[in-house]
Amino acid sequence: MTAPAPDALTRAAILAEARAWIGTPYRHRASLQGQGADCLGLVRGVWRALVGPEPEPLPPYAPDWAEAGRRETLIETAQRRLLPVEPSAAQAGDVLLFRFRPHLPAKHAAIVSEGGRMIHAYDGACVCECALSPWWRRRVAAAFAFPGLRD
Repeated sequence: MTAPAPDALTRAAILAEARAWIGTPYRHRASLQGQGADCLGLVRGVWRALVGPEPEPLPPYAPDWAEAGRRETLIETAQRRLLPVEPSAAQAGDVLLFRFRPHLPAKHAAIVSEGGRMIHAYDGACVCECALSPWWRRRVAAAFAFPGLRD
């Protein structure tokens, strides 16, 4: 893999890379464009394309990991590698983390796109771009920006 260009990390570049994954089938723990990805795999793939090698190994996780562990593993990892953003101020190219129930840890990730939309992968489907509807907005647990964002 070649190193990303120093000026490659723009919101437009993040969206272009995330959109290149659209149609990639959902595969738990996968992160291969066109082959398979879960929600975290999409974010990991965008990171590799625009930031560089993944900064830490992917821990093992089952589809129900958040319910079983009750630990905010996804948010804790994001806090180590991404820059916190106020969720209401998240912009295109930022990462949103969601909790499906108020008493459970966050376990879903998406990349904000323009016009009140998001790009994400979910079980039983594929990477897609869809509305960041009120249902999703109510479940936002945290928002983050990629480090080194140029705009």
